[in-house]
Order: sequence, then C-alpha cells, then structure tokens
Amino acid sequence: MTDAPSVTPPIGPSAPGGGHRSVNGRALDAGAVEAAVLGGAVLGGGGGGTIEAGRRNGLLAVEMGVPRLVEIDDLPPDAVLVTMSAVGAPAATAQRVLPIHYVRTVELLVQRGEIRIDGLITNECGGSATVNGWLQAAVLGLPVVDAPCNGRAHPTGVMGSMGLHRVPEYVSLQAAAGGDPEAGRYVELFTRGSLEQAASLVLQASIQAGGLVAVARNPVAASYAREHAAPGAIRQSMTIGRAMLASRGAGPEATVEAAREALHGEVVARGEVVDVRLETVGGLDVGLIRVRADERQVAELAFWNEYVSLDLVGPDPDGPAQRVGTFPDLLATFDLTTGQPLSSAEVAVGKRVAVLHVHRQHLILGASMRDPELLRSIEQATGREVVRYT
Repeated sequence: MTDAPSVTPPIGPSAPGGGHRSVNGRALDAGAVEAAVLGGAVLGGGGGGTIEAGRRNGLLAVEMGVPRLVEIDDLPPDAVLVTMSAVGAPAATAQRVLPIHYVRTVELLVQRGEIRIDGLITNECGGSATVNGWLQAAVLGLPVVDAPCNGRAHPTGVMGSMGLHRVPEYVSLQAAAGGDPEAGRYVELFTRGSLEQAASLVLQASIQAGGLVAVARNPVAASYAREHAAPGAIRQSMTIGRAMLASRGAGPEATVEAAREALHGEVVARGEVVDVRLETVGGLDVGLIRVRADERQVAELAFWNEYVSLDLVGPDPDGPAQRVGTFPDLLATFDLTTGQPLSSAEVAVGKRVAVLHVHRQHLILGASMRDPELLRSIEQATGREVVRYT
C-alpha cells in the first residue's frame, strides 16, 4: 500500500522565484501562445476568458522573458505549486485587470502567506485561462507546470481547486488584485481560511473591482496535483489549436471540423442565434442562448459563465426537450463567419453559429468535476437539471 499524496507541502518564507528546485522545460514562444489560446477557447466551453486577453498576456510573457512549460512528473513530490486564475463575470463592462495585477497576486501570496513557490499552474483551460501564469513565470523566473486544476473551464473557484474543499485540514491562501484606480475600484486582497470562504471573498472582491480580479491561490504539493489536477491539458489545448490553425485556409467550416475531430465531438446544430438572455448575478453571468437549427428545432444552451446544458426543443419553447449534453461535458459555440470560438458573453442575436458537444470522456478533468455537490450549485444558479444526467 502506498501513502496518499501530501496536500500541503513543506513551506517557508522566500521571494517569488526562490523555489528550491529548478527544472528545464520547453520554451514557450509566440506560436505556442496562438495555439494555446485558440484551443483553450474551445475548452473554455463558453467561459475561460477571451482569446484577445489570452493572446495579449501570452505575447507579453514571451516578450518579457522565456516562460518554460514542464511536466509535473519532472518535479519532486514536495515541489510547491500555486494556481493562477482570474475570477469574475466575462460580460462585466467595468472590469480592468492589467498584466501587473497578475504579478502582484504572486507577490502578495508569497509576502502575506510566507510561502515559497516552485511552479505555477492554471486553474482551467480557456481563451485566456490556458496561459494563466505564463506572464508571472516569465517575470519571476518560475516554470509553468502542465497540470491545470481542470482541463476545461468551470463557473466557480471551488470547481477549480482539485478537490481541496474535501480535505478537512487544508487551509486556503488566496491573493487577488484588479480594478481601475482612477474609478476608485482598485482592490488588493489576501485571505486565509476554508476554501469556500476564501473563494467567496475573492468573488466579492471581483464585484468591488468592477467585475474581474487576477488571483493566485492554494499552494499544494506536486504529489497532490499529480493525482487531482488535469496533467496534460495545456498540451491538449495546443493540439486543438494547431489543428484549427492548420485548417484556416480552407474556411470557417473546416476550422470547426478540425476542433470537432481533435476532441472526438459532434456538431449538434448550425444556425442563427434567435435569443440571448444574460444577467450578472453574484459576480457571474447566467442566462440562455437559443439557436435555430432548422424550421422544426431549436438548440438551447444554458450558461453560468460556461455552457452547462444543451437541449433540443421544438418551435414551442415550453414543449418537450431532448437533453444532448450536460456539464462537465464540453459545449462550445463557433462563429460560422470566422470559425472562431465564441464565449457565452460574445454570442449575439443574428450571429450564425455552430454548437459543438464533446462527451466528458474525451476531456482531461480535475477531481472537482467528480463531486455531485458542486454540480448541484449549477442547478441552483441556472434552474437546469445537471446531476441526474451525470
């Protein structure tokens, strides 16, 4: 019998970049950025940030230094990994998070939490989320570790915490920064406590900051992340992105098909967006998108930042529905004029889109995606059944 992996690593005060181990890895360049953000936007499933933000931060990272991607198996079991993320509502119009805010969160976590850091991981995959940590890694001389907390995007911070909410002795450390100082919205936060309490405080900070904050959180041992995170998901993002880039010369439909094939998914509907309902509740976007697939059928996508359910219904929206996909299955939308993945906040009435469904078995998912209690929070937010389909 082997011992369970350690959750909390041995930690002590140090400066950013002052980790006790160094490993070589693959140098990340502009080509890696483009592939990661494009494929990541598909895995975002309606959330995970925008391609534009991911491209901007990723290209700045490779201009500022040489971020390196390492495999988690190349790290010692007691290496200290910290999660990089952004928290908030994609549709918030007052949000302002600058690259320096992402670096500031690492500084806050080290200074206030008195920890050392040996590597950075992202909380999820998405248009900007896949490259979470690349800029901090370049500036601070830390490696990016290919072990996202989750290989797809998800609505809540707890869903991207590798099951740590089920570990009674775990104490969460979280630091957040963001907001426009000229508008009186700039916020810095450091919190120590239960994972749920800390995540709730960070979400409230995002609201005060205008809708979004950069976050550094949850130091864990590499041995724990190896068992509970989603190792290889950054490579999966890049594989999808490269396939899409290679197909661009053949037109938008070919780009959608490349993503479908890379993920072994199915394009369930193609058509015009006829209805979009969106409101920001508790710092997250919640709503419904309806796509007219043909004269007899409409595809309904419910979302809570990310798409959480896909139903096919008849012309009568109150009639019977056929459930096609349910979170943590991946549901993604593509603009049929460009082939570009669209977040839920970018979908608008009149756009022609394709709707992709990928069964969860083809995704690299973290431990939190196996927790029914976390899925019930989706039901409460959207009013759509989730647990009985998963």
